[in-house]
Amino acid sequence: MTDLAKFAADKGVKFFLFNFTDLFGVQRAKLVPAQAVGGMQNSGAGFAGFASWLDMTPAHPDMFVMPDANTVIQLPWKPEIAWVAGDPWMDGEPVAQAPRNVLQSLVTRAASASLVMKSGVEPEFHLINADGTEISDERDIQEKPCYDQSALLRRYDVISEICSTMIELGWGPYQNDHEDANGQFEINWDFGDCLETADRHAFFKFMVKAIAEKHGLRATFMPKPFSHLTGNGCHVHHSIWTPDGKTCVFDGDDEMGLSDTAYHFLGGLMTHGAAMCAITNPTVNSYKRINAPATLSGATWSPSSVTYGGNNRTHMVRIPDGGRLEFRLADGAANPYLLQAVLLAAGLDGIQRKLDPGKRLDIDMYTEGHKARGAKKLPLNMLDAIREFQKDKYLKTAMGDAFSAAYIKLRTREWNQFTKHLTQWERDQTLDC
Repeated sequence: MTDLAKFAADKGVKFFLFNFTDLFGVQRAKLVPAQAVGGMQNSGAGFAGFASWLDMTPAHPDMFVMPDANTVIQLPWKPEIAWVAGDPWMDGEPVAQAPRNVLQSLVTRAASASLVMKSGVEPEFHLINADGTEISDERDIQEKPCYDQSALLRRYDVISEICSTMIELGWGPYQNDHEDANGQFEINWDFGDCLETADRHAFFKFMVKAIAEKHGLRATFMPKPFSHLTGNGCHVHHSIWTPDGKTCVFDGDDEMGLSDTAYHFLGGLMTHGAAMCAITNPTVNSYKRINAPATLSGATWSPSSVTYGGNNRTHMVRIPDGGRLEFRLADGAANPYLLQAVLLAAGLDGIQRKLDPGKRLDIDMYTEGHKARGAKKLPLNMLDAIREFQKDKYLKTAMGDAFSAAYIKLRTREWNQFTKHLTQWERDQTLDC
């Protein structure tokens, strides 16, 4: 375990961000001076849980965030500060509803079956102007802007700084690209154990926003920030390994290069796909991405049904090559820890019960989806997704009863708040009814 006081002395760190991520994916932190970090590493930083998106009241006792010192990252763009992911505790016990604790519980469950999930994420984001009304590059107007070299280089200062930071951190970034929407980008880095990936995903969102602000811009991971443009997905490439990390148990010798275990895991994703939406697509805005009409570029690049295919990007799950699956449903609003947790939970059910994913569909779901008879449609809105999750007894138990009750309660509250807002569209369409 890293000694944070020694880390501060060796690296010239003056302050630490003791960080945790709440149920809505908001990163919370206390700024701890290096002089106090030795004691705080042992006792944790105190928080009032009710003041964040956790299902607590002002009557709850103090919540202490215990830093996982092995996650410590010195901020390359502000090296006097270091960030460290933490686990909330209360009354001497881990807070069961806290997202990082939920994921660790599932990692432990997988380990008891001698299984380890490794994953990599592809979080897309837009670079926009400070008030959020437009993309930041007024010349980025191509109908099909994906991989546009000129648009990429016009944002070279921002993208290269993010990538250089990731290189310095040892993450192994290997490509940067302009994505399918105007003003949209993606940076890919090496996969790893799912908890490490979740920690890095959380830090990545913080880092991208901070570096964009340095350059006078704003970064958003909002699922659908502009109605006419492709939304921000967060695809997850994942596989299951033996504990020594030497054998990928998804590797097989069928025509897709997958094993029976891989298909059973996939069966879990198919079985729980609709219920997972409440977590992988957690906001009202999320359903303007997965149920969207064709965008300016001609495609949404997001699924609308619970199906899988080969190397085919129109399905919820793609099999790009042997030994791994790509889950294409999640969007930029997904909580980094809950995203990994719900994938692992669904897949473990598939493995345990040897679930059959059904027939692979080698069709274009955007143009031939009507041929996929019996394919379950994804929820049309956030409330439908919450109800699907509420009905899925296995998934609620696997994610933890305390978590599930808190999540359903707070997300339902959010939906109810949304429905109280009167939109201009309603007035335009209904004033003269």
